[in-house]
Amino acid sequence: MHTKTHWDNIYSTKAENEVSWFQAYPKTSVQFLELFNLPLTANIIDIGGGDSHFVDVLLEKGYRNIWVLDISAKAIERAKQRLGIRADKVHWIVSDVIDFDFKDLHFDLWHDRAAFHFLTTDDKIDRYVSLANDAISKNGYLVLGTFSEEGPEKCSGLKVKQYSETSLQATFERSFAHIKCIYEDHITPFNTAQNFLFCSFKRK
Repeated sequence: MHTKTHWDNIYSTKAENEVSWFQAYPKTSVQFLELFNLPLTANIIDIGGGDSHFVDVLLEKGYRNIWVLDISAKAIERAKQRLGIRADKVHWIVSDVIDFDFKDLHFDLWHDRAAFHFLTTDDKIDRYVSLANDAISKNGYLVLGTFSEEGPEKCSGLKVKQYSETSLQATFERSFAHIKCIYEDHITPFNTAQNFLFCSFKRK
């Protein structure tokens, strides 16, 4: 099944609290956001944002330049419905991140919780790193949340690539300076634990 069709099918058939990655409040992502103390005019993109509630927090905090990219039009449609008129304040992009041409777009924060680890081949990983390198402003920030080596090997029937702190740093070290990494268990709506690795970086 084509990846886009796969994700559209999931978002069409499951409620938001019926998927393993659901968070009522994206606590760890918000902690990283607050660490950077970005101005409200900062350009922020949520890669694979789907119907995540991270965008809700950004709007509540008053950020004015918010972008959400997801491969699934159904996911973005659900997020828009949840946000109501506030959805008009967000730039929405329906695309696989590695297929999107960011052109002259530059971001002060590139946030990705649980999208990057679906890239399992070297060519796709290299493409992602190259895009992040070009699209993140000098001194801008990158936050990635992936499954750790103790986390699941699959998600929603698709294989993922697990990371250690060392391997994730090595993937981005050419253009990004490591800030901090943390491991945490995400408790799913089904009361199971998934071990995540969150790492933050600063564009050199």
